[in-house]
Amino acid sequence: MSSLPVIGITADRSMMGAHASHTVAEKYITAAMGGSQAFAVLLPALGGGRQSIASTLSLVDGLLFTGSYSNVEPARYGGPPSAPGTLHDPARDATTLPLIRAAIEAGVPVLAICRGFQEMNVAFGGSLHQSVHTTGSFADHRENKDNPLDVQYAHAHAVRLVPGGKLQQLLQAGQAMVNSLHGQGVDRIGDGLVVEALAPDGLVEALSVAGSPAFALGVQWHPEWKYAQDKLSTALFQAFGDACRQRMLARAGQQAFEPIG
Repeated sequence: MSSLPVIGITADRSMMGAHASHTVAEKYITAAMGGSQAFAVLLPALGGGRQSIASTLSLVDGLLFTGSYSNVEPARYGGPPSAPGTLHDPARDATTLPLIRAAIEAGVPVLAICRGFQEMNVAFGGSLHQSVHTTGSFADHRENKDNPLDVQYAHAHAVRLVPGGKLQQLLQAGQAMVNSLHGQGVDRIGDGLVVEALAPDGLVEALSVAGSPAFALGVQWHPEWKYAQDKLSTALFQAFGDACRQRMLARAGQQAFEPIG
């Protein structure tokens, strides 16, 4: 048995030339391996039960739901049709939305980032603003894609950590600075989800799952970017890794006592 917990990382499905491909940005792999001290495996966005959820959960000690340039299809949460040209990934939706809820219910640690955070909300019955900056209620949370990556991922605004919440206890502070690279945002909060952090304009920036048997946290920002240089990001990936190690050890103990034959 490996001494490292296995973290499954969700992939996007996109076309590379004429070929359907499953891809994950390396920054998520690096953060899972280094920040959580884990062995990373990539989970294809096949959807449709082609790889069963039960089999996936039996293989991993934790799941990292990644960010993406694509939006969750609005039909998934009863929203109006998207603006023309909006990028969607229906295969990813079909894979991640049932997986994230099943994982949390099964006690598999979950860390959800950006699109993954939005998936968590939708999986629990919540809805999304498809374009936060057009609502008239919130600031523009998008990055300028013409800027260098270090500028795009630089701290953009503070978030207020809810007193007594999981994030506040993790950081032992009342607020933190985060980056901001998203167009979608949480509208109606899903059933059983708890607000962990808010942007200055009131937009929900982090959620946890009430009563979850294991670590289950989603954040709207990107803690994976240069995670080791940011106190909150370091703490977040370390806590996630610790939860994955606990599951790994619990599973090893369970297997040791299973009858043979």
